Amino acid sequence: MRLGAELRKLREAMGMKSREAAELLGADSVQMSQIESGVAGVSAKRVRRLAAHYACTDEDLIDALATMATDRTRGWWEEYRGVLPPVFLDTAEVEHHASALREIVITHVPGLLQTPDYARAVYTYMLPGLPESELTPRVEHRMQRRAVIEGDNPTPYETIIHEFALRVRVADRQVTQAQLRQILEQIEDGHATVRVIPTDQDDFAGAEASMMHARGPVPQLDTVLRDFPIGTAFIDAEPQLNQLRTLFRKVEKASLDPAASRDFIHRLTKEL
Repeated sequence: MRLGAELRKLREAMGMKSREAAELLGADSVQMSQIESGVAGVSAKRVRRLAAHYACTDEDLIDALATMATDRTRGWWEEYRGVLPPVFLDTAEVEHHASALREIVITHVPGLLQTPDYARAVYTYMLPGLPESELTPRVEHRMQRRAVIEGDNPTPYETIIHEFALRVRVADRQVTQAQLRQILEQIEDGHATVRVIPTDQDDFAGAEASMMHARGPVPQLDTVLRDFPIGTAFIDAEPQLNQLRTLFRKVEKASLDPAASRDFIHRLTKEL
């Protein structure tokens, strides 16, 4: 889907109609529409041909798009197809392909750092009445997502967490303390760089700043994930990406450095 979207952006930047682009490939407008919507695949050779006709001279971008065209990865998340909503699979796939991950969370501990008990408590509260047959796969999926930062070739991961998210008891005191210890273990093991925003921080109005920034092989292929009441949005438009990159830098300035944040979480664990 992302490959198709990027090809559409290049075509539109050239001012070329879908029908004209299809003719360059010996295809019809329906086939071109399917390629650009991600319904149909396209070969790396055709990607390079289209890029040439679209007057794209960014070789790094063209190479990245050609690689996307040949990628046939079927990751662990595929076992949940038909079991969980597609957004769960899409999120895991975006994380898998990212060259680095940066995240801001205000109200909950980030999913990549959650313990099973914490994740279960969140899902149970947000989706009351969810049967065990649907709750368990959600928790398992969230735990498997951690492979992206804990595996043999871990993806660099940095997260900024508000103190509120660390203090709120989604379950009980024991679950909260275990969750804080889990975060400290991830820090000590080098799986995560964690920054904390204290509640007494002045000039912080970023309550709506929660997001995950997945860095692509080139900046144009970055993706930002943002959760809204109606679902998760995958943002790839360059003006919005630039705005959210700026927001991340602003929030980062409001946070403690990693060493001070680690000490902060240590103290909080003893307080609770």
